[in-house]
Amino acid sequence: MSPVLGLTIETLVAVLLVITIAYCMLLNKRLQRLKADEHSLKAVIAELVTATEIAERAIGGLKHTVRDVNENLGVQLSAANEMSDYLKKQLAEADHVVRRLSKIALAARPSTAAGEPVDLAPPAAAPAPTPAPAPVSAAPVAPVAAVAPARISNAKAVAAAAQAFTERRRAGGLAA
Repeated sequence: MSPVLGLTIETLVAVLLVITIAYCMLLNKRLQRLKADEHSLKAVIAELVTATEIAERAIGGLKHTVRDVNENLGVQLSAANEMSDYLKKQLAEADHVVRRLSKIALAARPSTAAGEPVDLAPPAAAPAPTPAPAPVSAAPVAPVAAVAPARISNAKAVAAAAQAFTERRRAGGLAA
């Protein structure tokens, strides 16, 4: 072999070695960047895992809260429905009582001639007559006779109040 051919081969090998060294340095830099990215990627993955665990616990708590709210809401809704039914029955009963009172008031209303208004005010309380002392020989007066005028005036007062109540109900739609 000639010395020129040997020198050419040696030069070619040297150039290839320089190119290989340069390429290895480039690969080394890329690997260092990749390792740095790997550490940051591991940190990001760890944060994601932590955030996922926190979210899972929060979702579990929310599910528990929703279950409790549904149970409480169901209980409250059923209680409200029961109360609504009870109030409807009470209103129907009250309406029935008002109708009966109206009928009683209409039946007890004195008839007037020529459409004159009826004075519905309760009669002024007259002083009760003081009974004179009865002679000893006289028969005692029955207590029913003394109570009867009071009952009649009370009945008139109740009828007058019922009439006023029904007129207010008719005028305003509700009994005030």
